[in-house]
Amino acid sequence: MSTGGEKGSGSVKTPADFLKSIRGRPVVVKLNSGVDYRGILACLDGYMNIAMEQTEEYVNGQLKNKYGDAFIRGNNVLYISTSKRTLAEG
Repeated sequence: MSTGGEKGSGSVKTPADFLKSIRGRPVVVKLNSGVDYRGILACLDGYMNIAMEQTEEYVNGQLKNKYGDAFIRGNNVLYISTSKRTLAEG
């Protein structure tokens, strides 16, 4: 048996734990409208309002705009996913 602070297969990870763990990392935020925003997750609150840095806007998979900082209202968010590629790879 494992002891101490190790996370084993029996530990439960909540959505809140996931969101805390991805802060400061590249993410993809998909909106209900189908638009994707890719950038660094700066912070978010209990209403899923999201602040992002180095944000890129993609419509139908094509880059449409680049923003320094962006704020997305939580009720527009369909999902948040960690990005598997770096922003520079486009």
